[in-house]
Amino acid sequence: MYRAIAKNKRNTFFIILFFLAIIGGLGWLAAWVYQDPTIVIVTLVIATAYALFQYFTADRQAIAMSGAIELKSKADHPRLWRTVENLSITTGTPMPKVYVISDPAPNAFATGRDPEHAVVAATTGLLEIMDDAELEGVMAHELGHVRNYDIRLSMVVFGLVVAVGFISDMLVRMTFFGRGNNQNPVVLVFGLVAMLIAPLVASLVQLAVSRQREYLADATGAMTTRHPDALASALEKLGAYGRPMRRQNSSMAHLWIADPLRPGVIDRLFATHPPIADRIKRLETMGGAF
Repeated sequence: MYRAIAKNKRNTFFIILFFLAIIGGLGWLAAWVYQDPTIVIVTLVIATAYALFQYFTADRQAIAMSGAIELKSKADHPRLWRTVENLSITTGTPMPKVYVISDPAPNAFATGRDPEHAVVAATTGLLEIMDDAELEGVMAHELGHVRNYDIRLSMVVFGLVVAVGFISDMLVRMTFFGRGNNQNPVVLVFGLVAMLIAPLVASLVQLAVSRQREYLADATGAMTTRHPDALASALEKLGAYGRPMRRQNSSMAHLWIADPLRPGVIDRLFATHPPIADRIKRLETMGGAF
């Protein structure tokens, strides 16, 4: 697990460089089209500032978008609080803030920039259908995201993906309506194609990172509880009873334990989560090793 944490920290650094390269490339294309090198600098500054903003505020944004309500004490929801508290003690992880979301769709998520500033949340639908062992498996999965620094990686990637999309859209509009219309048509076409493809490439990288995060968090949760079959059973219920969330937002779909937008639909290219059947199979294999 420590190797996984170190790998996630390295991945965060390299992914930031990758996205800055994409953003810098977009700025360079715009500078080429407009013959103005300052566009590269302005583009990188805007993207970096937005990524930093997301780094420090994305957890509050996720809470607001999901409509989550914080548990102030154990008395607010003893079962969920006790489960998270016991797992935190077992793993030596700081107790995260715990939230409940009033929604019949069973789901849960974790966010924050590090274990000292983490948040975990579960829907009322999840709490209703999970027995104690399954709930423990789900929350161990979410704490796995915290312990593995997945939450930091996902926030950075999310912020940079949004920045790439925003900058691409801005540059495309400038190309159509700005002073670049008198440039070489070949240059304009090449620049437009690159600007349109960049957000797609960025999104595919985000989805690939998200899917690997889920596998790793499943393994971490199973190792924590020493009961992978309980998490496998929880995933089966999520597949059987899953439904779209009331408050849907595609920008935070990758945070949930199960896809909140298209539960049960396997789309290996554009899904934020690996297929539940594959995750269950891996957990069953782990179960046989205990």
